[in-house]
Amino acid sequence: MTRDAIRGSSDRSILILTSLADGPKHGYALIKDIEDFAGVKLGAGTLYGALATLEKAGLVEALPADDRRHPYQITADGRQHLRVRLSEAARIADVGLRRIATAPT
Repeated sequence: MTRDAIRGSSDRSILILTSLADGPKHGYALIKDIEDFAGVKLGAGTLYGALATLEKAGLVEALPADDRRHPYQITADGRQHLRVRLSEAARIADVGLRRIATAPT
């Protein structure tokens, strides 16, 4: 799995990495956190499919299970990938907002 494959996998990966950026979380905690900060509700199947893809790419890793909970954490490569993607998004948002502000009405 390449990082280019992650790049094309919509924003789910960025939402998950953003959630994990402040510490490990299990599935339900990820779903709730993403819903809280992004207003997006991921289904369990969608979440675990994305986590599997991120894990294959080396951007997250599974931690030992805690009872029935299976936590994940972001890796150093995951942090770098997230930093780059968020910087790209911020640059694009800045250009778009400036263009909207200066466009004739």
